[in-house]
Amino acid sequence: MHNQPANTTSHNAHLTRRHFGMAAAGLLIASHRRFISADETPSVEAPLFKISLAQWSLHKALFKGQIDNLDFPRESKRTYGIDAVEYVNQFFKDKAKDYDYLAQLNQRAADEGVTNVLIMCDGLGKLGDPDEKARTTAIENHFPWVEAAKRLGCHSIRVNAASKGSYEEQQKLAVDGLSRLSEYAAQLELNVIVENHGGLSSDGKWLAGVMTQINRPNAGTLPDFGNFKEYDRYKGVEELMPYAKGVSAKSHDFDANGDETKTDYRRMLKLVLDAGYHGYVGVEYEGKTIPEPDGIKATKLLLEKVRDEMSTS
Repeated sequence: MHNQPANTTSHNAHLTRRHFGMAAAGLLIASHRRFISADETPSVEAPLFKISLAQWSLHKALFKGQIDNLDFPRESKRTYGIDAVEYVNQFFKDKAKDYDYLAQLNQRAADEGVTNVLIMCDGLGKLGDPDEKARTTAIENHFPWVEAAKRLGCHSIRVNAASKGSYEEQQKLAVDGLSRLSEYAAQLELNVIVENHGGLSSDGKWLAGVMTQINRPNAGTLPDFGNFKEYDRYKGVEELMPYAKGVSAKSHDFDANGDETKTDYRRMLKLVLDAGYHGYVGVEYEGKTIPEPDGIKATKLLLEKVRDEMSTS
């Protein structure tokens, strides 16, 4: 039998007292960065949406040591012409509390004129774990990454809503874990955003229901074009966009016209814009038929092409 979520008020107070004092001290907030609101209305000069580069697009090169995490901002700007980046904690997993390292990474980005957008956090435990103690541990494991994201000038950490149990049980457990983490992150003015990333989180209706129940301004979603599996991807993105504070333009393969073969980018980006979103859309290439650099360039080119079409229509 699954344990039910404990009283969140006492737990939140406990977690906050234990960690917030350290978190708030000495945060290096990048003064040159400007928070890009997900629902920001673009000016006449601003593009319909901005383009960022998700670090996972280069996961093969990073795992092989061909690129160092500290060089990612430079690689993004100089090789791909993208001036905003989305980190993945796996590539600096022992550096969340290494403030010198984070300051160096922040400076590298600043030197290139690159905006640090968010950190994607994996491998930290299940925020919807049925075991109350394990769930609390998972929440606490995310705290250093909230602090690291603040130091880097990011607006969010991206998390997962993994759980076990029935549809309703998993929803209740995910609401508990995400609510408690979001309450902590709110004290540092950070967002906690959930990606459709396997399990019930890849069910748009389920994850939208989680967001509705949490009902916190700093809790949101990061809809990924390609992580819905059997669930209709267009329906899923439409369901998650009202809560979106980021968007992931997943890509795998391209046809002779440069269009993605699994996802209609025009249809997807119309859903994104119709929701009033004008923030960052992240390039996330995961294909195997062409090298990572070519996949990144093809995805960026497609995003720019569709954006230009929509700007003139």
